[in-house]
Formats: sequence, structure tokens, C-alpha cells
Amino acid sequence: MSETDLGGVIVATALPYREDASAPAGLAVDYDRYAEHCDWLISNGCRGVGPNGSLGEYSSLTDEERRRIVQVAVEAVGDRGIVLAGVSAPGWHLARHWAELAAEDGATGVLALPPTMYRASASQIVEHYARIAEAGLPIMAYNNPIDTKVDLAPALVAELAAIPEVVAVKEFSGDVRRAFEIRELCDIDIIAGADDVAFELLLDGATGWFAGFPNAFPAESVELFELARAGRVDEARELYRHLVAIFRWDSRTEFVQAIKLGMDMVGRYGGPCRPPRGPLEPEQADRVRADMERAVGHIRSRPAVGI
Repeated sequence: MSETDLGGVIVATALPYREDASAPAGLAVDYDRYAEHCDWLISNGCRGVGPNGSLGEYSSLTDEERRRIVQVAVEAVGDRGIVLAGVSAPGWHLARHWAELAAEDGATGVLALPPTMYRASASQIVEHYARIAEAGLPIMAYNNPIDTKVDLAPALVAELAAIPEVVAVKEFSGDVRRAFEIRELCDIDIIAGADDVAFELLLDGATGWFAGFPNAFPAESVELFELARAGRVDEARELYRHLVAIFRWDSRTEFVQAIKLGMDMVGRYGGPCRPPRGPLEPEQADRVRADMERAVGHIRSRPAVGI
């Protein structure tokens, strides 16, 4: 179990909705569109997909929707990639339940935050992950102290790494110095968790990127990942510097709306969000459009790069 590889470019998939007056907030999950999107991401070189993450608006879903989304992702990806199901929940009893269902439905592994609505102690966090591990799937721990107010600091990551099923940590603190400190303390795969520090973490040894904007730029994101991992730093930096302005939206409160707008702008379907997320303010939407136009302009003008 400790040898399980959850690296590569895994896309935290955005979730499409269609209008339906009988559904929550008048928006029903569009499973057909979601299946097509998962297929498109894999076809464009991504290693896998991550349904039911924060970008997938898991906290706005019914239990039935949340399970069905994993099933759709597993079916769409097939044996071409991996599926890391988000199982984050207020307590381990709920997170383990979602992990058990993910195992039943064929997911490769799970992505799990610490308890989402309680500032848990270190010992409670270790128990949280140990209990999720009872479902038997590899676990990518998710450190997002901005949202959870709980920080999986390097010393705590080392404690989690002692649980055989905890094989990777998605690092979203924004502190790129942590890659080396984590490696000094334990043997666990470090996964870049925020798009706007992906380049730096990949150069510091991250083995994967659990990413948001590949929903709009999958091939280019895979290219960036592979250039960085291959040590072609100048080429990776040149691509990254044209993308990083739009990538910064992945670390902002409105990241779901921004990524969905970005998808709309490149001909994919992003669409609306369910409450509590509403549309971007006009000024925000204008900034996203400007950042996207810069990124798209560069991508369209650059020559093909061989990896």
C-alpha cells in the first residue's frame, strides 16, 4: 500500500449542472456532460480525475448525487487512468462511509481533508485518517489550512505517513518551503495542491499536481508538469509565467466560479454553481477574462513542444 503511486496530473473536476426546477436550487447534476468531461481530460493526457473535491462542490450535493458522481467518473475513466474520490466530511465516521462507497464503486483512492467543521487536535486528526484507512483505499491527505483552519504541518504529516494507507499529501498551504521539510521527516509523496505554486513545488520534488485549471488547459498543464519533472526548467518557466496569472484564481475564494468561467471561454462547459456560490461580481469576471485571454493568447501563438 505504501508504494501506491497517486502522482501525475490529477484534475479536481468541476461539476456541470443543467436547469431543473425539481433539483436543489433548480440545478441538477448533468451526469452525461460530466462523463464527457472526464473522458476529455484523460484523452488530453491527464493521469486521472478527482470527483467530489472542493472544486466539485461536494458540500452542495445530495448523498445520492455524491455517490453517483464517483460511479460516473470511474466508468468514464475506465482503465486509462485513476480516480481519487473526495471523501471530506465533518468527522471520520462520515468520511470513512464515503471511502467505503468509493471502494465499492471502483475508485483508485481517496482525497481527504481533516475534519471540515471542527478545529481538531493532532491526535484527533491522526485518528481521523486512521479510521478512513479502514476502508482499505490509498489516501491522499489534503492540507488546506485556509478553508479548514487546521494545518497539516510537516511534523503532523510525518505522523500521518506512519499510517500505511496515507501515501501522499496534497499541499495547499502556499508555503513551498514545506516540500523539503516534509521529505526530511518522512517518506510520503508530495502533491502540488495550488495551481499558482505548482511550478515551484514540482521543482522541489513534488511527484504530482492535483489541479484546478487543467479543467480548461489539460494538455498544456500536462506539458508543464512533464517539462518540470524532466528538468527542462527554462521551458517550463516560460510556459508557467504566461499561465500563472489565471492560476492564481485557484487560490482565491471564487476559484470555482473562476475556473468554470475559464472553461466557458475555451469552449468547454463550465456553467453555474449551486449555493452558497453565486456568480462572480462584474469586476471579478472582467479580471478572470483578462487573465484567461492572456493565457489563451500565449497558448495559441507558441510552437509545439516535444516532451
